Amino acid sequence: MGIILQPFAWLLLLFYNLFHSYGIALILFAVVVKLLLFPVTLKSKKSMIQTTMLSEKMQKLQKMYGKDRERYNLELQKLYEKEKVNPMGGCLWSLIPMFVLIALYGVIREPLTYFMGLTGEQIQVLAAQLDWGTLAVANGWVPQGAMDKIVNSIGEKVSNGELQLVVDGLWKNKDGILSGLFQNGSFNQLYLLSQIDSTNLPALQGALSSYFPGAGESLFILDFQFLGIDLSQIPTLMFWKRGMDWGSIGLFLLPVISVVTSFLSMKVSMATNQMNKQSENKQMDSTNKMMLWLMPVMSIWIGFTIPAGLTVYWIAQYFVTMGQEVICGKMLKKDYEAAREAAARREAEEKEEEKRRKEEARLERQRRLEEEKKNRGKKKAKKKDEEPDHEGVNKDDSREGIRAYARGRSYIPGRYGGVTPYTDPNEIFRAQAQAQAAGKKKGRSTETKEEEQPKAVQAPEAVSARPPMTEEPPAETEEVEVEVEEIEVEVDEEES
Repeated sequence: MGIILQPFAWLLLLFYNLFHSYGIALILFAVVVKLLLFPVTLKSKKSMIQTTMLSEKMQKLQKMYGKDRERYNLELQKLYEKEKVNPMGGCLWSLIPMFVLIALYGVIREPLTYFMGLTGEQIQVLAAQLDWGTLAVANGWVPQGAMDKIVNSIGEKVSNGELQLVVDGLWKNKDGILSGLFQNGSFNQLYLLSQIDSTNLPALQGALSSYFPGAGESLFILDFQFLGIDLSQIPTLMFWKRGMDWGSIGLFLLPVISVVTSFLSMKVSMATNQMNKQSENKQMDSTNKMMLWLMPVMSIWIGFTIPAGLTVYWIAQYFVTMGQEVICGKMLKKDYEAAREAAARREAEEKEEEKRRKEEARLERQRRLEEEKKNRGKKKAKKKDEEPDHEGVNKDDSREGIRAYARGRSYIPGRYGGVTPYTDPNEIFRAQAQAQAAGKKKGRSTETKEEEQPKAVQAPEAVSARPPMTEEPPAETEEVEVEVEEIEVEVDEEES
């Protein structure tokens, strides 16, 4: 991490050595960083132009495939590939200033490490010389409870023989490594450096060199005053507790100024987009409105949670951003117009292509309908005339009146020995009715014959145990013959 942050520290220290003002150094740092990132900003704007020109097509896809998210994402990706647009291009480039702010935050909160190159042991020596334990609690930099825990922890290590007292507030372990009450957290390095002035600088340099020869030469005074405001302090909402002087009031006003500049920066950006007619859809308008209020909220949160030096940088970069927005708007005006013309041209071409496809489809449908209309009668006649008969089959033999295949499509009259004579079903029913009527009259004669029939069929019990005789005809044959004779007799008697 130190390799990444060190170049930022060198640039900021260069401006401080040139102007001997921490505030001016931060402002120049913001200007230089924004100028270095101007090509990136320009590229981000161009990418946003391309994405914006696709907004109407994206809305059409949303209406068509809004319920099917998978299909919508697939079609949207195809659209990006077709138009050669990277949807994340503008977002990624716009995040670079945020990375710079994070890096600057790391440099500002640890000036002893990045400006002066002091190690953790060397910082412990300075803290012991300045009586960090008392100083931090008195100024509210470290709560009393947290400091008591640190003191108790060191006391336990001393009693266990892990640490040995060197001087008041400074100990060393068995390996000779120094430690103390100073904890490298929050903004403690910034607070410690703010206590170094011309009255104690020589003594601190001497103490540092006594433990680490030559290290005292790297220690110097860093003046955090800018326009009467201590930029090493964190602004608070209840500023009157620090007094009603300009220092406390100005410290409170810095976050307020940051909010105003962020709001103005967003308004300038929206005005630039309107000037170039970039914002033409509801989605982008809603995003801009959200950012219009989100950025001020973010600015006021940053202003009251970090040292005032970072707030000065935040304000400076907003002013530079407003200037860049105006410049980018003028530089990219031709690109905006060219993108709009290209989008309009592509839209017109797509409409013409769609119109041509619809016309071709209409003509094709019309041609098919005309062909079907012409061939409709021919196909029926051809089918009727040219329909081949199966081998040995004449379809006229199967016809019964208007039913062309009444006897089946494969009907052959002599296939099973000739045509079966047709018998009227009514005659069969009439014969059955007459037989039933005759049966009632001749009931007695029928009963007599039925009694004789089972006697002829019945066999003695001894025969049932013997194997069946194959030579004798079955009893069923005699029964059938009796029934046939009975029917013939009944019919003759009825006729007489």
